[in-house]
Amino acid sequence: MREVPMRYVKANQVGIVLFVLLSFGFNQPLILGALWIIQVVGLVSGGKLNLFVQIGKAVLQGKGKETQAVELQRFNNILAVVFLSLALISFSLSWQVAGYLFSGMLLLAASAALLGYCVGCTVYFWYKQLRAGRRIGF
Repeated sequence: MREVPMRYVKANQVGIVLFVLLSFGFNQPLILGALWIIQVVGLVSGGKLNLFVQIGKAVLQGKGKETQAVELQRFNNILAVVFLSLALISFSLSWQVAGYLFSGMLLLAASAALLGYCVGCTVYFWYKQLRAGRRIGF
């Protein structure tokens, strides 16, 4: 299984948090549009052209052994693009509350991941369990 260093995953999460906070701070949804482009380009290129990962590679030199499966990272990026898309569509329709809700959910998920709990990983686990025909107990 292919792996990606966690320092690159964290760099992407920090970028997401910063851009969403800047969008909120300046009340400017166009910043979310820039974040959407960064995430889509990263998703299409398999992470190679993600701006935040590129900055992380230049700045974060280290030999950290912690990694994350590429498949899981891709799933998390898809979730980020979905939430950004929903936020941007909402803002374009002047549904401010929905736009802030979707971007706020992304902000919370990326912040939680930086603190050590990956919401996307949990969703991925549930998804894989359902595909395998297993019941999910709560």
